[in-house]
Amino acid sequence: TRPCTPPQTSWFEFVLEEALLEQHLQKPSPDPPPVQLIVQFLEQASKPSVNEQNQVQPPPDNKRNRILKLLALKVAAHLKWDLDVLEKSLSVPVLNMLLNELLCISKVPPGTKHVDVDLSSLPPTTAMAILLYNRWAIRTIVQSSFPVKQVKPGPPQLNVMNHIQQEKELTENILKVLKEQAADSILVLEGALKLNKDLYVHTIRTLDLLAMEPGMVNGETESSTAGLKISAEEIQCQVCYDLGAIYFQQGSTNAAVHEKAKEKFFKTKELIAKNGSSSLHFTIDEERLAGYCQACEVLTSSSDDASQQATPYSQIHSCLKSGKYQDIVKIFLEDNLTLSLPEQFRQSVLRELFQKAQQGNDALDEVCFKVCVCNTICDVLQGRIIDIQFCQLFLKPSKEKIDFLLEVCSGSINLENASEELKRRMAAFLKNLCLGMEDLQFVFMISSHELFIKLLKDDERKLLIDQMRKRSPRINLCTKPVTSFYDIPASASVNIGQLEHQLILSVDPWRIRQILIELHGMTSERQFWTISNKWEVPNVYGNVILGIKDSLTRDLVYILMAKGLHCCAIKDFVHAKQLFAACLELVTEFSPKLRQVMLNEMLLLDIYTHEAGPGASGERPPSDLISRVRGYLEMRVPDIPLRQVIAEECVAFLLNWCENEYLTMQVPLPLVQTNPYVKLGQLLAATCKELPGPKESRRTAKDLWEVVVQICSVSNQHKRGNDGRVSLIKHRESTLGIMYRSELLSFIKKLREPLVLTTILSLFVKLHNVREDIVNDIAAEHISIWPSSIPNLQSVDFEAVAITVKELVSYALTINANNHFWLIIQADIYFATNQYSAALHYYLQAGAVCSDFFNKMVPPDVYTDQVIKRMIKCCSLLNCHTQVAILCQFLREVDYKTAFKALQEQNSHDAMDSYYEYIWDVTILEYLTYLHHKRGETDKRQIAIKAIGQTELNASNPEEVLQLAAQRRKKKFLQAMAKLYF
Repeated sequence: TRPCTPPQTSWFEFVLEEALLEQHLQKPSPDPPPVQLIVQFLEQASKPSVNEQNQVQPPPDNKRNRILKLLALKVAAHLKWDLDVLEKSLSVPVLNMLLNELLCISKVPPGTKHVDVDLSSLPPTTAMAILLYNRWAIRTIVQSSFPVKQVKPGPPQLNVMNHIQQEKELTENILKVLKEQAADSILVLEGALKLNKDLYVHTIRTLDLLAMEPGMVNGETESSTAGLKISAEEIQCQVCYDLGAIYFQQGSTNAAVHEKAKEKFFKTKELIAKNGSSSLHFTIDEERLAGYCQACEVLTSSSDDASQQATPYSQIHSCLKSGKYQDIVKIFLEDNLTLSLPEQFRQSVLRELFQKAQQGNDALDEVCFKVCVCNTICDVLQGRIIDIQFCQLFLKPSKEKIDFLLEVCSGSINLENASEELKRRMAAFLKNLCLGMEDLQFVFMISSHELFIKLLKDDERKLLIDQMRKRSPRINLCTKPVTSFYDIPASASVNIGQLEHQLILSVDPWRIRQILIELHGMTSERQFWTISNKWEVPNVYGNVILGIKDSLTRDLVYILMAKGLHCCAIKDFVHAKQLFAACLELVTEFSPKLRQVMLNEMLLLDIYTHEAGPGASGERPPSDLISRVRGYLEMRVPDIPLRQVIAEECVAFLLNWCENEYLTMQVPLPLVQTNPYVKLGQLLAATCKELPGPKESRRTAKDLWEVVVQICSVSNQHKRGNDGRVSLIKHRESTLGIMYRSELLSFIKKLREPLVLTTILSLFVKLHNVREDIVNDIAAEHISIWPSSIPNLQSVDFEAVAITVKELVSYALTINANNHFWLIIQADIYFATNQYSAALHYYLQAGAVCSDFFNKMVPPDVYTDQVIKRMIKCCSLLNCHTQVAILCQFLREVDYKTAFKALQEQNSHDAMDSYYEYIWDVTILEYLTYLHHKRGETDKRQIAIKAIGQTELNASNPEEVLQLAAQRRKKKFLQAMAKLYF
């Protein structure tokens, strides 16, 4: 018998061991659960201690703590070391501590790599402890790769939050170590599969024996019969499953590993079939195993392996990979009879197809519809609710869609063998589909189908026809619908709000008319052209349209035009043409004025369509389109409301397609005097015609200059203030010119012809350079044709001119980013505004585009002395002094003074001596040698001497050799600069 009052040193041994384990664990349903005792024991054993100096020390290795750890191991032994149970209830840090204690008590030397240990030579319990630890390691790695649902936190408590954060950090550190050792753990488990013997796991009894003094053990725990026996088949089964899981997880980055996973999972399946799942000590989730096997079959299947194509999953996976989407429809259609594919799988395939379609694969739209129909019929047969996707895809039914739907319905039910319940569900679906249809042609297609006739009795069909007649009394189901615009029968309405919603969404002119007839049949008090604030018609047209007396016609004309204009704005030219054509047909019979309006709008639409389509690839417009454009400009029909944008687009169209002869010589004089865009177009065309001619012919250039100067002039007004002083008011948008500056800029941004753009750009550059306070001129092609001065400089808004130049060059570069003259202008603008790095970028880009990235010589009219000097200044202000010295060689006369001054700078931000190989001027190299010798820079002096010593720089060489050497160094230097600034 034990003493009533145990000694102080063994208090835990008596109380915890006997009271908690012997009594607590014997209860049918202990509370708290046994696994929670592990947490309590290990927390107690791992509490740090505090010494006399109040310093925190690690937990001492005393008898108390050893007994607590032993008790935790006994609880795990009571649970038969079931990792499923332990992982569900214990955190990663606690389970890591528990298994490390198991390794320690099983006599595994600390610090020993498990992969280096021969499992067959170890005692059975020691080998089993190593297996348990490594199985847990890879299971934890696999589990960490799964998404975890975040638990909604309760009220914040500082101590709880600190504990959670500490545990999270500890878990992450352990996971990091486990992942680093994952390869070793896999090798250990692979080695365990080669063991063909039973192993033993510790029980409470063997742990008691281990806890005794070494002399009392008598070797029993190391014998082959101590502990709980685990058969070799059970070990192989569990290890195969765990290895399969880790291989499957690694397969996401290495597809070849899926083959290994497949081998392990199928081996597990064989062992379960052989031994039976009930005989296994370690349970395996057979549903999860089946899912793994199925996934491996799919992922490892190949298109030429017929045996692996047996399952629908592998077939569908192969079709998705190879792009054989129509085969997926066939598989789904066949499965509608067997209903073997789960609903979730069907939906996931449809989602993947939708994603591919949204990424720009338009051919998949039809496949998405067909797969959705197959899924819907499957839902109908199984009594599920119809998915919203089917309703959305069936908003606009067509004959092809109805045909396919009826094909799926017929192929999804075998009427001879189908149950009455299946027939009833299919009949109800088809009946409701008919009731939801508005187009009676489609209703007739369904109601006359063989399946419909077989599923619905005569009485039900008659009742359905009666319901359809009540909904639309003027329609006979046997008559075919007519297609004339005025003779479309209007179906009965359902609800004003629904019809208005359909009216807003529809872009089909026939459907729009039908809806309006229904709405006007319900109420005559509403003006339906006002129901959407997005329907906007220009005021010049609105006054004429709203003057139409018949309310239905007024609504229809207004809505068709508004929707057509909106489709034009969003570049939906197909629907815009349909809407305008319907509107033209409608107004032709009662309003010549509106007929001409629609013809004008259709002309503008045709211009847009050509410019966005064939015109974008350089194809000239058809001659009839050019004739219509000219006809519009020459039109003299009185009282026709005109939009200024049409004239603007017509003139831009003629300039873009080089119809300069017509604009210059054939445009009627009254049109030039009344239409500012025609006048501007005529001056631009005439100026462009003169550019290749003699320089003396500049009269039209002067006329164009005066027109633009007037547009960019400000009107000054004097106003006397309250204090009696006179102040000057400047109006930015001048009314002195033929149009506002913003209108001119808008017009220019419609031009695409390079010569026209260059002409107008050079005009604005010249106007920018004329101002007196200008420091840095901007260069431009053909700049010499413009006048050199303006009589009244104060009247020009030079700030607006500078803004216009920036906008125009940015727009021009969107038309052709490789025009070197435009790139030089952009560079000059950046140079004038002290943006030196950007300026260098564009100077270099201008040289690169006209020299095949400097593989050819840059033309001298591109890299003029002015451009080179500006590049030199940019490099100097960026503290790239070696680059300055090299660029000084590019000038027609080498600027030694600037080069020597730059080389004297010691605070250079460029690569300095690594650029010496690009210097071909011997004088500069000699100066460098002298400079480095004077400074005592021996290494750099040697580099300069090496550069001088190259034979191709010898002054005795022929001129051709010297020029070739210079050209080669220019090329390499400019390419190096381009890589630096691009």
